[in-house]
Amino acid sequence: MKRKSIFVPGWLVAGLWFGLSVGFPLAQAAQSGVPGSAALETLVADVLTGNPELGFYRAEIRAAQGGHRTAGTRANPSLSVMGGRRSVTAGGLSAEGVAWSVSAQQTFEWPGRIALRKAIANRDLALAELGLEQFRAALEARARSVVYRVLGAQEKETAAMEVAGRFQELREVLVQRDPAGLTPRLETRIIEATELTMRRKATEARLALQAALLELNQLRGRPWSEPMKVEWVGLTFAPVPDTDALLSAARTNNFELRMRQVELEQQGFRVSLAKKNGFPSVTVGPYFSNEGGGGREQQIGIGVSFPLPLWNRNKGGMETAEARRQQAEVSMFIAQRTVERQIVQQALTYQTKLSEMGNWRPESVDEFREAAALADRHYRLGAVPVATYVELQKQYLEAVEALLDTRYEALEAGQQIEVLTGLQLHMVHTETPKTASTP
Repeated sequence: MKRKSIFVPGWLVAGLWFGLSVGFPLAQAAQSGVPGSAALETLVADVLTGNPELGFYRAEIRAAQGGHRTAGTRANPSLSVMGGRRSVTAGGLSAEGVAWSVSAQQTFEWPGRIALRKAIANRDLALAELGLEQFRAALEARARSVVYRVLGAQEKETAAMEVAGRFQELREVLVQRDPAGLTPRLETRIIEATELTMRRKATEARLALQAALLELNQLRGRPWSEPMKVEWVGLTFAPVPDTDALLSAARTNNFELRMRQVELEQQGFRVSLAKKNGFPSVTVGPYFSNEGGGGREQQIGIGVSFPLPLWNRNKGGMETAEARRQQAEVSMFIAQRTVERQIVQQALTYQTKLSEMGNWRPESVDEFREAAALADRHYRLGAVPVATYVELQKQYLEAVEALLDTRYEALEAGQQIEVLTGLQLHMVHTETPKTASTP
């Protein structure tokens, strides 16, 4: 009995292979428990608690606390013990005996040195605490920016894939028709080339999305491969406050200026300490000695020793400390001017982006999307030329990108103003509506 050979079409084999290669990873992802979507504030709180770099600043605070404890500790006393044999010879007579001595000494520094070292250590502790506060503020702003980058990349990819899908469907229809003539053939090439361009935009948006997700997982201290989905959030922007009020708040609350002020105070204490170091420390302690040999001789008393400041009065240290203090003054002045420039620049950027978004109508993107879909239907019917069709698809995608980029730039400027001023101005509000069809 002959076996019948079964012919399996190539397209069926390819379909089965694709289903197995895609279906198994999807099933594994479903079984692994992919987490649901996370809200913006939840992700920001996750970053502020799980970021591994926070441990560096907390360790810096502990190091400053240890330095403060060391600065207020006096030097340990010293104990000296000497022993030997004593021999006495006088008038032909000789005697021998044991000689030994014991002394304890304590060094007392010039008054004010310990207090100055403690003041310097206090400023180190204040700098460490300010560094942690500054990092947390910058980290929160960065987390919000990265989350919105994720959302923006998702919107861009969706719009680009939508437009690319239209061109692909249209190209497949035109190829099946096998149009004759030069104009239909050129239109087909235009459609095919535009499809390639749209798919490239979608690929770029997908890469930007993956990069943003990787950065977000890094900020959260999570593995890079951990899957995540971000809930859509809407942004509303408040008017920019008065520039003079922002500058006044920055002079008081800006982290960089506060750190420069602490450093300036610290350098002032270092100058005073350098002057104190020009005076000698005094070492005081009791001693007791016992000598035998032809009798017994004992001594008890108090010894005092201190270096004579003849050649080294710490003038070099005082000059160095004074120069460092002058550098701290210059750094304070430069930091203040830099912060003022940054605040004015960010305020102008925020206001400009706000004015730019004010020219948009809320329904503009929806109307562009409807016009692109309408052009697709009418081009198939021959009522719309290819130039109008292609231009509408491109303009719809560019409009989505322009609005998303403008909102992101306004968000960045608003957050930078809050970081620079050290205030919670609530210039950017987030909202999560139930349905959000537009970016």
